[in-house]
Amino acid sequence: MLVTTEADSRKEKILVIRMLGLGDVTCIGVPSVRYIKRKHPSAEVHFLTYATGFEVMALAEPQVKTFGLKKGEWPEDIIKAMEVFLGLAEIIVGEAYSKIINLDTWFMPGFLSRFLKDAGEPVEGNYIGMSITDLITQFQNQTLSATFVNDPAQYLQSTWFSMMRWHTTWWQSDYLPERGYPEFYLRTCCGWQDIDLDMQIQITQDKQIAKKGKNKKVIALATQARTAERSYKLTEQLEKALKEAGFEVWSKFDGSQSMRQTLAMLKSSDLLISVPSAPQWLATAVGCPVMIISGNVDPRTLMPDYATDMSSQPAEVQSLIEGVLSIFDGSVDAVEEPSF
Repeated sequence: MLVTTEADSRKEKILVIRMLGLGDVTCIGVPSVRYIKRKHPSAEVHFLTYATGFEVMALAEPQVKTFGLKKGEWPEDIIKAMEVFLGLAEIIVGEAYSKIINLDTWFMPGFLSRFLKDAGEPVEGNYIGMSITDLITQFQNQTLSATFVNDPAQYLQSTWFSMMRWHTTWWQSDYLPERGYPEFYLRTCCGWQDIDLDMQIQITQDKQIAKKGKNKKVIALATQARTAERSYKLTEQLEKALKEAGFEVWSKFDGSQSMRQTLAMLKSSDLLISVPSAPQWLATAVGCPVMIISGNVDPRTLMPDYATDMSSQPAEVQSLIEGVLSIFDGSVDAVEEPSF
């Protein structure tokens, strides 16, 4: 007679952690949750995230239980942040997960996974390379190095041996992932060679944008990034020039509208022009082609459909207009000639 024990009958429950940033929640968090669901079809999968990450996961995988910190609940002060994240740890321990996978590379999620790991929880993935006791002691004694807290090369450790590749200039190697950073991170660093990289989000087109798109090409413009050095300084001139060239242009990536609305508008657009930032992955999730204004970021790390060459100076507006026109007249191929 086959006897089923309580442990055998308990449903597998897995937590996936990806809190920052919005682009990584989209291009890493979403594919990872789908991968875990495929690998563990009978498991209950939960997702821990932050701010707009809630909306992205709710739209991509509405059946997944998503929780974490809402915007404004993540203190900048490290001691207060520790208190908040220890509160999350208490919730996580109470859930009795069979596996906890931390995909995040930021310090505080690493602090959380280190606490859980030291508490005997089944943690896989990234964590900080210092015990919580030593961290607090050094902070109290004012011996904690700011470099340790701010530099992932100092604090990041992982159960994935190949995570050390994350610190390298991997985009300059002979092997260049076709999907850019998400493929490199998930397949190489995490070792998930058979992951599908599926970040697609099913969304209905925005009716107003779709109506305008019947008469002219619609371009979404996302030229502001989290850091000033990645932002494009000639936005007003570019928008004016695009309109004069006959394009419909919109730009609402400032958090003033819902994620559903933003994705619906991208779904209805013919092209996104963006600096290296989250909108690239939002556009990819709904099938909108992307042209990246590279700036100082090597476009090989992102592998967009189209990209400008790297430059420390803002890309010339006229050059961008010519590039957009060449995209729509078919003289630039998205696969063979991604840069111009």
